[in-house]
Amino acid sequence: MSWGIELWDQFDNLEKHTQWGIDILEKYIKFVKERTEIELSYAKQLRNLAKKYQPKKNSKEEEEYRYTACKAFLSTLNEMNDYAGQHEVISENMTSHITVELARYVQELKQERKSYFHDGRKAQQHIEICWKQLESSKRRFERDCKEADRAQQYFEKMDADINVTKADVEKARQQAQVRHQMAEDSRADYSSILQKFNHEQHEYYHTHIPNIFQKIQEMEERRILRIGESMKTYAEVDRQVIPIIGKCLDEIVKAAESIDQKNDSQLVIEAYKSGFEPPGDIEFEDYTQPMKRTVSDNSLSNSRGEGKPELKFGGKSKGKLWPFIKKNKGAAPEDFSNLPPEQRRKRLQQKVDDLNKEIQKEMDQRDAITKMKDVYLKNPQMGDPASLDHKLTEVSQNIEKLRLEAQKFEAWLAEVEGRLPARSDQARRQSGMYEAQNPTTVNNCAQDRESSPDGSYTEEQSQESEVKVLATDFDDEFDDEEPLPAIGTCKALYTFEGQNEGTISVVEGETLYVIEEDKGDGWTRIRRNEEEGYVPTSYVEVYLDKNAKDS
Repeated sequence: MSWGIELWDQFDNLEKHTQWGIDILEKYIKFVKERTEIELSYAKQLRNLAKKYQPKKNSKEEEEYRYTACKAFLSTLNEMNDYAGQHEVISENMTSHITVELARYVQELKQERKSYFHDGRKAQQHIEICWKQLESSKRRFERDCKEADRAQQYFEKMDADINVTKADVEKARQQAQVRHQMAEDSRADYSSILQKFNHEQHEYYHTHIPNIFQKIQEMEERRILRIGESMKTYAEVDRQVIPIIGKCLDEIVKAAESIDQKNDSQLVIEAYKSGFEPPGDIEFEDYTQPMKRTVSDNSLSNSRGEGKPELKFGGKSKGKLWPFIKKNKGAAPEDFSNLPPEQRRKRLQQKVDDLNKEIQKEMDQRDAITKMKDVYLKNPQMGDPASLDHKLTEVSQNIEKLRLEAQKFEAWLAEVEGRLPARSDQARRQSGMYEAQNPTTVNNCAQDRESSPDGSYTEEQSQESEVKVLATDFDDEFDDEEPLPAIGTCKALYTFEGQNEGTISVVEGETLYVIEEDKGDGWTRIRRNEEEGYVPTSYVEVYLDKNAKDS
């Protein structure tokens, strides 16, 4: 099967076919190039998608990634980055192994094809020239033969005419001989050119053209083979990244399987646990025995009672047990005292850990400067040791500041950790169980925190907490009701300035009457002469009468 033999007369069609083959190759190159662009675009979109959903640094969103479900999602985002990277690898490999190589091959193919068809046209031109020479010699031979024949006839005519002179006859005879000689020469020339043309034609159709067409056939077959190899490479490039893409998907599955719903539930507890115990039961108020009742109709807990006007403090919902407590809206205090005990302990512990890390960092820097100073002392040419003194002093001062800061937060942490287990509503109600503590600790206890039903948390400090109550007629209720009987006495452990409506000021060491004990809200109602009001339970030591306890 040879194009040179089978297609010896199809030069123009072969030229068109080989050009079509190059066009197909260029079309395939364009296809692969567009595929690489799609892969790059897809990889870019995947990276942008993963970046879009990455948690923002130093934001609340970053804290949410403590949960295993969020960690799994973060792992998925990271794996998507690697997944996108594999599509970039596909694009790079297809570009380098297919498009670049084929583009170079196409240029070489065009040059080779051009060379072969140039040789073919050259052979065609040569055989056409030979054919023209043959035709020219043939026409000349034919013309000379006709001229010789006419000259012979003219001679014969002149020789037969008796009226023609002998000289004219001789002249006609010589002319006929010349024409005959020219015809013989043309014949010989025609015969020679014909023989030469036949040889050239044989070489053309049996040697030159078959050789050229054979080379063109081989070139075309190499092109077909090359495009097939490129298609294999196309598939292999994809196949090479399949294991890595599979690994990315396996990691996503592994991350999904690592989700622990119980652990996430525990993290919710750790994040929002206040450390307080729920309020105790509300005592029954017997209105059928007004003379024996032990709690006032104006008790704060009456805001929950039926048949009594509801007290609305600051527009809050009824049944609120914390009427004098307001959620701080300003900047958070340094000791995190605006948080519930458990949350405060966690934040203080985190602060202490951060400070210790900073201290260690500064100490490492101090050690490095000290070592550098020693090097300068041993090798003065490397630097001036005195130039490091200022920096060393600065680092030492920073260490001292950080240590003092850490000690401050450690003291607050010790205070919280030492008080958390013992504090509860029941403990505050059992005044007889109240243990006297040293002034510092007691003062801190006096700053005990209370939690509101909606989860907010505030200070009870007389100087720091901001108590705001919507206008309610406490004084009117006190005036309308008969004075409540005293159920015991109390001694003020600290001075309390009752600057807010419904509270009463007391002086440390002062003894007063208790007319309503703490109902779980952290406040005790007392009386001084005709003046009544509330004070923080932690500011007083209560002594209930035995009869009041029994009732």
